[in-house]
Amino acid sequence: MRADLAACYGEERLPRYTSYPTAPHFSPAVGADTYGQWLKALPANLSTSLYLHVPYCREMCWYCGCHTQIVRRDETVTAYAAALRAEIELVAGNIGRRMKVEHIHFGGGTPTILAPECFSDLMAALRHCFFVLPSAEIAIEVDPRTLTSEMIDALALAGVNRASLGVQSFDPLIQRAINRVQSFEETAAAMENLRRAGIKGFNFDLIYGLPHQTVASCLDTVRHCLELRPDRFSVFGYAHVPSFKKHQRKISENCLPDSPERFDQSCAIANALKESGYVQIGLDHFALAEDSMAKAFNEGRLRRNFQGYTTDASDMLLGFGASAIGHLPQGYVQNEVRTLVYSDLVSSGRLATIRGYALTEDDRLRAEIIEQIMCRYDADLGEICARHGAAPELLRSSPRLNTLISDGIVKLKGNKVTVAEDSRFLVRSVAAAFDAHLDSSKQLHSRAV
Repeated sequence: MRADLAACYGEERLPRYTSYPTAPHFSPAVGADTYGQWLKALPANLSTSLYLHVPYCREMCWYCGCHTQIVRRDETVTAYAAALRAEIELVAGNIGRRMKVEHIHFGGGTPTILAPECFSDLMAALRHCFFVLPSAEIAIEVDPRTLTSEMIDALALAGVNRASLGVQSFDPLIQRAINRVQSFEETAAAMENLRRAGIKGFNFDLIYGLPHQTVASCLDTVRHCLELRPDRFSVFGYAHVPSFKKHQRKISENCLPDSPERFDQSCAIANALKESGYVQIGLDHFALAEDSMAKAFNEGRLRRNFQGYTTDASDMLLGFGASAIGHLPQGYVQNEVRTLVYSDLVSSGRLATIRGYALTEDDRLRAEIIEQIMCRYDADLGEICARHGAAPELLRSSPRLNTLISDGIVKLKGNKVTVAEDSRFLVRSVAAAFDAHLDSSKQLHSRAV
């Protein structure tokens, strides 16, 4: 990795490209009526993935950029779970048949805040309304600090086979600065208990660029994590956007590392994981060589969606819950963010979609290019343009792309764009060269490094 490029490109704010176009470009022009029409028009042989959002936590982590809120009363979460079930039945009713499902993901917030019986009820509803294949990956995000033995039993009985544990950092100084105090012992106990229940797949989430964080503290956290040997890591750069996430104002900007230091932290974590047998995948994931994600990466089958990198081959994702985003062949839809309004809508038999985006052919072309760059570090513009009836010359003439070529970040041979190996940490910058919507949303995104 080249520090000179990190200094040059590191401050630019860019999307993570979990979709294209990205969420800031969604509008109320696509609402509940449009979503209902799209659901009814789905091809009969299409399969889908499912995402369920649980926007509640027991306390706020100050670095968090997710749609979540603090809840003290269990009754609030139980009522929300009932609304989730109502939406599942409502969406399935609009589709009119049981679609095949190979991936289910519970995210948040803290989905393990659900009562075990509520989680079991939701999984039963999903299996009733959809054909969840026996081989399906069923994943859930876990807060080790609040995970109970009763919830672990419910997860195992429901068929959950992958758990994503938030770690971020084990440094006590950093944990206090971000309001997430979580010991290594708590994390190890949660993982051991999940393993004992039969859950075999594990992700750990780490963050660099946090207040008071150093290369040394990053490496110490990695060293502890490696004792537990999860099969995957997600390593994200902290996105400080206090104008949009007001709780981030509790983090002192004077304690945040600058771009060169963030770059050093990112490199140190990546090198330590690779030296320990993990394959670096795309922008921010690492997996053991025998893991299905590493195999998908090596075989060119890796995909990218709202959960990040995935082995999920489906082109469709149904999102359930407040703020949840779905992706259909026709475009994107997003639900009402306010939990009470969301619950009122679905409980009264109405879809909760409040905004979205109808894809154009140009969007589909650029989305395929961007996904291939993010997942494979290259894209054949000629082949992709041929599939979409477009000419690659216009894409090759992008001023941003030509600057990247001049700086040695990108190699262009014929119509094939390849990210230079020592510049792969700037893959978002390369993807951005094909983003026709970028300039109007930069302020909403995180720094490139």
